[in-house]
Amino acid sequence: MATILITGACGQLGSELTAELRKKYGSDSVVASDVREANDQIGEGPFEQLDVMDARRLDEVTEKYNIRIIYHLAALLSASAEKNIDLAWKLNMDGLLNVLKLARDKQIDRVFWPSSIAVFGPDAKKDGTPQNSPANPTTVYGITKVAGEQWCAYFHKKFGVDVRSLRYPGLIGYKSLPGGGTTDYAVDIYHKALAGETFNCFLERDSALPMMYMEDAVKATIDLMEADSEKITVRTSYNVSAISFTPEQIAASIRQKISDFDISYEPDYRQDIAASWPDSIDDSQARADWGWRHAFSLDKMTDDILTNLPAIAEKIS
Repeated sequence: MATILITGACGQLGSELTAELRKKYGSDSVVASDVREANDQIGEGPFEQLDVMDARRLDEVTEKYNIRIIYHLAALLSASAEKNIDLAWKLNMDGLLNVLKLARDKQIDRVFWPSSIAVFGPDAKKDGTPQNSPANPTTVYGITKVAGEQWCAYFHKKFGVDVRSLRYPGLIGYKSLPGGGTTDYAVDIYHKALAGETFNCFLERDSALPMMYMEDAVKATIDLMEADSEKITVRTSYNVSAISFTPEQIAASIRQKISDFDISYEPDYRQDIAASWPDSIDDSQARADWGWRHAFSLDKMTDDILTNLPAIAEKIS
């Protein structure tokens, strides 16, 4: 198995993807990296502190481990990016270009880079947003993702870099704390429910957003990267989806398990971000091209989180 490098491995998605790849391919075959120190969630295996904006350091790590596959996850997320637009542009763009140039120059076998539903703006169809919908975002994060998609398509067409991407919806997991995204309310809400606290939601009660449980997100990522190259027809980024719900609906799902759970609403600037995004996504291209299928419904996800979260909540708090 070719050696894999994961950047941003200590983030919400990175932690679970790293652990799963190490389980699947062996610990020594997966090099985790992050600007932060390693955490417990990524499991045993090689780790390098790495700032992806440092092209020389990225090259050193690649040479040291003979890296052949890169999962480039390091980024500043939506809500955090709005607070620091300069860092968001520099990290999200320079980091990606460093990886793409490295892949071109060293003929890396495959690269994965995550895009987002944040590429869509108010002019996109709200329900069942199609693969080729207008991409006119209203956030810095969304702007970096649109630009990143085009860089990925350019490096594939111009230099033959096998770079693949997914437009993630909101990702929900219980193994790490939220990372600064607009959809992170759907992670924090379970922590508050188990603690017996009222959850004060920063979105309106009827604000629907596309979401995906972390197990499905990890599966989609690996499935895409393992698909035959000739099956990949989209070189910007694939729409990928699972479930859509509102804060009111997730609260109702939780009350099936915790009957006295209470939620209040105090929308802030993140409501404007959410309002610019789709309510649901059409991912029929991904399903047709490489057989994408999700496994978790809202209630199945709620049951799994409330069953497993108490055992690790103290570790990640």
